[in-house]
Amino acid sequence: MVVSVSVVLLLFVIAALLMRSKNLKVSHALVCGLLGFFLAGSSLAPTIQSTVASTADLVSTIRP
Repeated sequence: MVVSVSVVLLLFVIAALLMRSKNLKVSHALVCGLLGFFLAGSSLAPTIQSTVASTADLVSTIRP
């Protein structure tokens, strides 16, 4: 689990740096995809899933 958390943190830092450059390349998309896969397998996955679900529920109740 320690290796997984450090890989997630490393990929998060790399993804943040790549997004700041504002040039989306295949390598950037690959890093972001790997970050997503590692986050899905980490202990943060249930928290992220519930946050996204509650945000989606909140957005769906807003009427234009």
